[in-house]
Amino acid sequence: MGSFKLGAMTLGGLFKKPETIQYPAQTKPMPAGLKGHVVNDVETCILCSICAKRCPTSAIEVDKKGRTWAINRFRCVQCGSCVRECPKQCLTMDPHYASPATQMEPSVFDVPEHEKVQAEV
Repeated sequence: MGSFKLGAMTLGGLFKKPETIQYPAQTKPMPAGLKGHVVNDVETCILCSICAKRCPTSAIEVDKKGRTWAINRFRCVQCGSCVRECPKQCLTMDPHYASPATQMEPSVFDVPEHEKVQAEV
């Protein structure tokens, strides 16, 4: 009896859509509701460090003197607290998977100096 079930399963698999894809040539569509990963638009970031204070896992580090913004993607739980609290809306949740990493190091971004606009009188 067991061999009949195995044969039926094998023949059924010949006529079904394959369960796997040929990655990297093909990619699966992202599932609905995927939060993805945090992206910072460093051009508008003012290094206020509110995102670092609101992060429940301390995945974000802001260095005002060194003008850097860093996120440890291995600590981040994609809760979106930093995105909601950012006063300049420079943080967003990119609905794609983060690129794979070989080492558990934070992603560090240099934030450029903002030019102070002086009003002409």
